[in-house]
Parts: sequence; structure tokens; C-alpha cells
Amino acid sequence: MTIPRRVASTERSLESRLTEVEDRTAIRDLTARYNFATDDRDLKTVVELFTHNASFGSKDGAMRASGREAIMKTLESRFNVLGATNHFAHDHAIWFESGTRARGLLSIHAEVWRKEQPMLTALRYDDVYEKSGGLWYFAERLLSYFYYLNVKDYPAAMGTLERNHASGIPVAADYPERLSTYVELRPGKARA
Repeated sequence: MTIPRRVASTERSLESRLTEVEDRTAIRDLTARYNFATDDRDLKTVVELFTHNASFGSKDGAMRASGREAIMKTLESRFNVLGATNHFAHDHAIWFESGTRARGLLSIHAEVWRKEQPMLTALRYDDVYEKSGGLWYFAERLLSYFYYLNVKDYPAAMGTLERNHASGIPVAADYPERLSTYVELRPGKARA
């Protein structure tokens, strides 16, 4: 994914710049509330953070849902195999398509108790946000994995492509090896 360049602030009014700052803060608050509600298993709050016709899923296809009711069922199913979780948000790029629609890329780490074992995961959310009634909501959330590993497997698995062990069967990570920019500059590739 290529994140667009921002327009220089000198080319925009003070009012539009202030609105953008407020909207960025509200979107970051939205993603923080999602993480806290997820860790607290407050699914009612999680689902209310989505638009009524939102989509939620994972790049590997393990999760796919459209609409709040389907998202609730998907999350309930996901939490059936999870114990305690602790999510940490990191970098968050946000760019606006209009005053009521924005895109975002958010990096996350989580400590997870899954299928009776301690696991670590690093992932990204590719988001679409929509503003309605003055509030921002998720219109789309697609997660992709850098790794999802048992704590004991972390040292050996980090050097492999098969870093997603969430299902118990190692599968290829979603990024970075599958990104064209990474392929172009991958280690060992001769440079002209």
C-alpha cells in the first residue's frame, strides 16, 4: 500500500487544518477504544464502533464478515479460542479522502493466550473510516499478519516466511515478503 503525501498546510485554511487535527484525534481514539474493548471482551462496544454495513476480515481469509451482526459472530468465534489479550497500537498513518471518509494503516502488537499457549502477534490494520453524525466509525478493517507465534517458537520462526502459526499449522506471513516493494529490494537481490 502506498500512503499518499500530505498537502502542505500553508495551502489550506486554519479552519480546515484544525478540523483535520480534530478528525485525526477522533480516529486515533476510535482505534484505541477498539483495542481496549477487544481486550476487555466488550463486544457490544466493539461492534458499535463499526458502521452498520461495515466489513471486517483478515487477509489470510480466516475471518470475513459484513455488517454488525456478522462482525459480532466473527468476533465471538475468534474469542472462543482466546484467553487474555493485550493489544498495543504503534504507528498510525491516516489520510483523508473527504471530510467524511478517511483511510488508515495501523501497526499493532499483541500478547495473546491462544489455545492454551502464550503467543505474540504483530499485525497491521488496513482501515477505512467514515464520519456520520459527527462521529468516526470503521467502515472496513482488514488485518494482515507479520507473525503470529508461540513465544517459544519466536526466535526460530522469525527467519522464515511461515510466521503465522495462529491455526496451529504454519503458513506464510502476509507481509512484508508479499509486497512488491519488498520483493524489489529483498536481501540477496543483485542491484543494478
